[in-house]
Amino acid sequence: MGNNSILESVLHKIEAVKTSRILIAIDGRCASGKTTLAMDIKNAAGGNVIHVDHFFLPPDLRTEARLSEPGGNVDYERFLKEALQPLTEALPFSYKPFNCATRQFGDSIQIQPHRINIIEGAYSCHPLFIGSYNLKIFLTVDKAEQLRRIQQRNGEAAALNFVHKWIPLEEQYFEFFKIDEQCDIKFDSTEK
Repeated sequence: MGNNSILESVLHKIEAVKTSRILIAIDGRCASGKTTLAMDIKNAAGGNVIHVDHFFLPPDLRTEARLSEPGGNVDYERFLKEALQPLTEALPFSYKPFNCATRQFGDSIQIQPHRINIIEGAYSCHPLFIGSYNLKIFLTVDKAEQLRRIQQRNGEAAALNFVHKWIPLEEQYFEFFKIDEQCDIKFDSTEK
């Protein structure tokens, strides 16, 4: 399904939500188009976009036990406290994004209450978060296209890290929690 068709379907689902505040989760495989879809929704309908990548565990919290948990490489405690709780209460908030490349926290990002709030990224439908959303979207992509996109986006060397580390962690999380089955709608973004 092409990006325009996916966006049109999502916008139609958003229109059907009759609440004053909408929380949308976009979960799915890396390089499946989660960030692109989030930004397309924001451009078409407005709202906030919060990236789960900003809440990956910093090195001092990356224990073997934590990383062995499905979805354990996300600082879900910080995400709940600093982002999801204020979003559900329609409060302004700020948080410092963690940068995996530099292994440091960046400058604070300020978020103001908005009707539409999009949480995008793998692990956004973790069982600790999933009950807060009005709409849950799962994106998938076939393995060959996924690898091609990762190589294009991150380079050959980084692609190996994805193949050997990040993709297996995501797949463990998807399988353990049956994430695609928990979502309201699913899209395959393999063909653009």
